[in-house]
Order: sequence, then C-alpha cells, then structure tokens
Amino acid sequence: MLWHAMSLACALLAAVSSVLPALLLLLAARQLWEFRWSITRDAACTLPLPRGSMGWPLIGETFHWLLQGSSFHISRREKHGTVFKTHLLGKPVIRVTGAENIRKILLGEHTVVSTQWPQSTRIILGPHALINSVGDLHKKKRKVRPARVFSRGALETYLTRLQEIVKSETAKWCAELGSVDVYTATKSLTFRIAVRVLLGLHLEEPRIRYLSKIFEQLMSNLFSLPVDAPLSGLRKGKRARDILHSTMERIIEEKLAKQHSDEYCDAFDYMLSGAKESDYSLSMQELKEIAVELIFAAHSTTASASTSLILQLMRHPDVAERTRAELEAEGLVLDACGCAEVEDTLDKLNQLTYLDYVVKEMLRYLPPVSGGYRTVLQTFELNGYQIPKGWSVMYSIRDTHETAAAYQKPELFDPERFSAERDESKNSRFSYVPFGGGVRMCIGREFAVIVLKTLCVELLATVEWSLATETYPRMQTVPIVHPVNGLHVNFNYRNHAGGRNRRESTHI
Repeated sequence: MLWHAMSLACALLAAVSSVLPALLLLLAARQLWEFRWSITRDAACTLPLPRGSMGWPLIGETFHWLLQGSSFHISRREKHGTVFKTHLLGKPVIRVTGAENIRKILLGEHTVVSTQWPQSTRIILGPHALINSVGDLHKKKRKVRPARVFSRGALETYLTRLQEIVKSETAKWCAELGSVDVYTATKSLTFRIAVRVLLGLHLEEPRIRYLSKIFEQLMSNLFSLPVDAPLSGLRKGKRARDILHSTMERIIEEKLAKQHSDEYCDAFDYMLSGAKESDYSLSMQELKEIAVELIFAAHSTTASASTSLILQLMRHPDVAERTRAELEAEGLVLDACGCAEVEDTLDKLNQLTYLDYVVKEMLRYLPPVSGGYRTVLQTFELNGYQIPKGWSVMYSIRDTHETAAAYQKPELFDPERFSAERDESKNSRFSYVPFGGGVRMCIGREFAVIVLKTLCVELLATVEWSLATETYPRMQTVPIVHPVNGLHVNFNYRNHAGGRNRRESTHI
C-alpha cells in the first residue's frame, strides 16, 4: 500500500515537473508580450497608457473578441473604463466609448487620426476603395462619388425601382409555406437592391443567387487574420473578390460604351458621370473596386438594420400599431380590394414623422455597425491617457449609445425620445452616431434610411407577421448585428375586405 502511494506521488511529481516549465514559459512569454507593447508608448508624453490586457503573443485577444462578441467589450469596459487597451487582428488597439471621447476621434480625421480598417479588410476590398483612401485623395474621391450617387435627384430616381424590389421580395416571404428567416431574407433583398438599383445589373435568378453566395464569402472573411495561406480566411476572401471583379468588369465595359447617353439608370451611372465632369480619370481596377464597395456599403449593414427593425416591431406591438395608424392616416394601407397603394415620393416618406422616430430609435438601439477603426497619426490625450502614435483606435458606436448621459433609460426601445418635444440627442451631437461622424460619415446614410422606411411601409401596410419560434433569438454584434440562429417569422398578407388574413398559396 505504501509502495503504491509512493509510486503515485512520484508520478504526480514527474507530471508537475514536466508541465511546470511549459506553464512558466507561457507566463514569461505573456509578460514579455505586455512589455513589448508598453515600450512603444510615447516617451515625450508623461501620460500613461490606458489600462487593459494585450492578451497572448501574436494572437492577442482576437479569439476572445470573436467568440465573446459584445460581452468582450462590455466586460473589459466594466473592468478598465471607457478607454482601454487590447490587441486584435494583429494590431495594438485602444478601445474608446463615450460621446466626448469619440468626438475627438471623429473630428480628428486627417490630423490626429486616419482611417484604419483591419489589414484583411484593406487587402480584400482593395487600395482604391473609398474606405481605404486617406488625406486629399479621400476628399477628392468623396466629392466625385457621393455627389451624384446620393443626391436628392438620384434618390428620387432610385425610389420607384427600390419599391418594386421590396414589393417583390415581400411577396416571396408571404408565399413561403413555412417560417421565413428574416435575416437571410433581408440579405437577399438588400443584395438585389445593391446590384439592381446601385449597379444596374439585371441578371437571371440563378446568377443572382450565385453572386450573393460569393459576396457572402467575401463578407465573412473581411475580418480574418491577415495570413495569406491555403484555406485561410484571407485567401477565401480574395478568391471571392476576384470572382466578383470578373463579373463587374463585363458590366462596366458595357456601361462605359454607353457613356455618351445623358440618361442615368442607376447609381453607378451617376458616379461615372460625376467623375467625368470632375475630370477624374478612373481605371478599370478602380471601377471594379468601387462596384464591390457599393454593394458592401448597401448590403450587409442594411440587411442587419432591416432585420433589427422587424425584430423591434415584433417586440413592441404598440409601436407597430402606432406606425400603422400613421400609414392609415396617409392612405398607405390595403384598400377594400386588398390592394396596397404605397408609391411614395421622398417628400411623402419624410412626412411620416413617427416612422422617422422608429427608424432613428432602432439605429440607436441596435446600430448595425458597432464601431470603427482609426490609426493614430500623432500622440494625443484622451480621458487622462496617452493614445500613442502608430496604434489603432476602435471607437464604439453601440456602447456610446448605451451609456450616453443624453438618453433617459437608454436600455428601453423608445421612439418618442426623438420626438420634437423631447429629442434627447439634440444637446449631445456625438451621443447618436449610427453612421459615424466627421468627414468619414457614411455617404449612403440617406439611402439606407430610405430602404428601411420603404421596407417598413410595405410590411406594415400589407403584411401581418408572427414569431415562428418560442423565444426571440440572441443577437450577435460582431462584425455586424445579426440574430445568431436567424429570426424566424410567419408572414401573411393583410385582407381588410375579408376581415382576416389570407396566405398566398403559390410561390412567386
């Protein structure tokens, strides 16, 4: 018995002896990793670096961030404060929350900070993309592209076609014999809007589905590790990009051949005309990257916002009924024949004030993009800490909306907070930044809002829906807000004449 106990003790001692050096080596490596970044602080500045952890060598806290989602930032903000350091996607990062803090970052573009998307995003979207441009080049591109693409005249032109697509997709949802995954459905909807309304592509359904799948591959790998190896996320993203570029090149060649015409059919036509008038020459590579970027700007984030809008209307039936009542007052609901007349102008959409409050509150409550990246051009002070030159800054939109002192009970979904009587955001400009701010504010913000309003009008005017699952889905916030396992909903056409709903029995 004694011999058996001694044998076990020796075995345990041997195991500990073999594991202990490895553990000590790991701890030493982590301490050296922390020291490696602590010495990069600006010695000319007496302020300390923000609190926080740089994680493990090379990978930092990237896997924690990807796996934990929003809880990663919440837990570290609670532990370290509104400004903390970390290491994500191969870069040292300062995470920033709070209206006054992000104000300094958003207004400091081209002076103290410059746009800095993750390396994988920059590589996949390409060097000519607007989001990758800095300084004077960014200013020049911004003037050429948005001036025509998102002008009021252009938006008026797109509205009819946008409504047609929304009507068609809504009809498909209602024709389903079971529940519809709203997130998947709205991704299909917004992809069609992007390729038809913005790029003017009229493709057969199989081709649309194929390109949508390829674009999803590109999107799912935008925030991968910057390692270009077989089977890596970066390699998959580049392969998807090349397929999209091949398709776009053929479309662009056709458009360039028709540039003598003054009739503008889509956003890309407006952009080409604006570049021509500004004497700004665009290469084929630039045009292909612009085309993909237009889809990027109009697709996934709008799908996310559309899904969140439907989710909030389901969670808050009183809000849905009040919005529907506003539509009824404007004559935008089903008539006695069961036909909907919702051909709106921009002026008519803008007159729907409560709908405007609902969309604004949804963008505050669940902004599709949780934040943005910048790289520090020169060391500056923020909240008592130094933000060193060369580091990255990740500012948080979602956390700022959740913690801003401007909002009464920010945890509640309350469209009335944007009413003329209250307007809780009016005294704190940077407490509401769903589209960013400063010179980098999203150029397609008005287009996105029009998509959301048009979808909301079509659904509330013609459709009733119910949750197809027992509970609402959990929402993931990285890289964009989306339901983890989808948002499954039953859609039915409203039929006022019969006093009940009817389900379409055929697929459209």
